[in-house]
Amino acid sequence: MRGVFMTGTDTDAGKTIASACLLVALRRRWPQAGYWKPVQSGLDDLPRGDTGTVADLTGSADSDFPAPAYAFRAPLSPDQAAARDGAVIDAATITLPACPGPLVVEGAGGIMVPVDGTLLMLDLAERFGLPVVVAARTGLGTINHTLLTLAALRARALPVAGVLFSGPDHPDNIATIARLGAVPVLGRIPRLPDLTPAAIAAAAEKISLPLLLS
Repeated sequence: MRGVFMTGTDTDAGKTIASACLLVALRRRWPQAGYWKPVQSGLDDLPRGDTGTVADLTGSADSDFPAPAYAFRAPLSPDQAAARDGAVIDAATITLPACPGPLVVEGAGGIMVPVDGTLLMLDLAERFGLPVVVAARTGLGTINHTLLTLAALRARALPVAGVLFSGPDHPDNIATIARLGAVPVLGRIPRLPDLTPAAIAAAAEKISLPLLLS
């Protein structure tokens, strides 16, 4: 297994927590599994970025993971954050780093977020050629957002590994997405009042690796 591309139905859909949980689950089978955030924005609010968050939650060091290809200060889409910093993203330079195990690649925002003004996260996912995991909320609005994300991925014939939900249990929403989206449900990460490695490890138990690998 080369890895997965983690996208979300929109901003704050739980991609980073889902990425940490998925990384812990993968490491139980592949101890050298890794994490990579190709383009990071929002360093003003999160100085170590999502890489630092995933490192803390998985008992890793930041240096255990490849650094982002680009990182910007403003909490905006990559193209806007780059412009705010007076930088230009050369999307041709964004290539998968070497990793001795499966790599969890976390996108920025949703699949239709611009990377450089013309290239979308969708294009980046297509270039990487990894199966896509969609991080989705469980509550109101998730059916529309998740089915639209799945439709965009399938319009490009990208392989969808499944949906990983976060939040309180809403079985009707989850079942509707599974049925109408014709997609595996990889699990549900409950609300975690304390974001600790122990809580992430417990949540990782709820991810179905057999479904992910099928």
